[in-house]
Amino acid sequence: MANAKSKNPYYHGPISDHFDGVRFFNPGGIAPLGVRALLRWQFNGERQTWKKQVTSPFAPAKPESLVSGDGLRVTMVGHASMLVQVAGLNILTDPVWSDRASPFSFAGPKRVTAPGIRFDDLPKIDLVLVSHNHYDHLDIATLKRLQIAHEPQFVTPLGNDAIIRHAAPDAHITVMDWGDRAAISDKIAIDAEPAHHWSARGTGDRSMALWAAFVITTPAGRIYHVGDTGFHGGVNYKAAQEKHGAFRLAILPFGAYEPRWFMRGQHQNPQEAVMGMQLANAAYVAGHHFATFQLTDEAIDAPVAALDIALREYGVDRARFRPLRAGEVFDVPMT
Repeated sequence: MANAKSKNPYYHGPISDHFDGVRFFNPGGIAPLGVRALLRWQFNGERQTWKKQVTSPFAPAKPESLVSGDGLRVTMVGHASMLVQVAGLNILTDPVWSDRASPFSFAGPKRVTAPGIRFDDLPKIDLVLVSHNHYDHLDIATLKRLQIAHEPQFVTPLGNDAIIRHAAPDAHITVMDWGDRAAISDKIAIDAEPAHHWSARGTGDRSMALWAAFVITTPAGRIYHVGDTGFHGGVNYKAAQEKHGAFRLAILPFGAYEPRWFMRGQHQNPQEAVMGMQLANAAYVAGHHFATFQLTDEAIDAPVAALDIALREYGVDRARFRPLRAGEVFDVPMT
């Protein structure tokens, strides 16, 4: 919890190898660039034009109530929001049903593709994973709706609980530091692991709440969910594989990566995502973070085109790395 005397409004805790007492950071990593670099990017004239509305090739899904046994099913909502159904649990990742990834209803990145599951068609949600507090991953309006309709358990890194609690005071929130493990049941656990990113909700709270990746250990296999990350030389992928072993599924971002000079410390590109898949020893990947909100310069179809090239370059079957579109359902094969 935040301390009233702290300069950090979200969290007050001991100094660590990734927290200096006020801000979190990536050990040995790239710090986010400042305002001058941001303006240089914003006025570079290289931003490609997206259509205002794009129809997914898949109709909105109507998920079954649960998936049990060895089943593992992922249904794409859009961007980093997915319904993961495994071992009788219904899990949402970084859920955003709002029209904008923004603090404002009238400005900011606007959704171009409708959610792949209508909110009212969701099955009973048990868990909600929130990887960090950027608006395209932590959407207060959606979390409030989920609390009212489903009363799920929220799992999030240090400091983000203060943001969620403001909108949903009665929410059941599990707060995690890197390296923590939370037991969901006697058979299912979640580990919080490092990702190379940063956080902010406004201009004065940069990196004051932690960001993380999650490892979900289930009877049907391990799942590695990464909401946002820079590649960081593959350090975090290697560490996850060494600690947890192979993954049946990795949920990896591969969009919003141009220009590289600005984005490489926070968003990996498709080639790096494929390298991460291999370093983590993931049998399959559900690819995300593209074709929903225009956050960066590349064209809407550029990530998938670049992914195809990278998969050929690294000899990975396209069936193993699925760039999921809204409404698409991926039944992950057993390994």
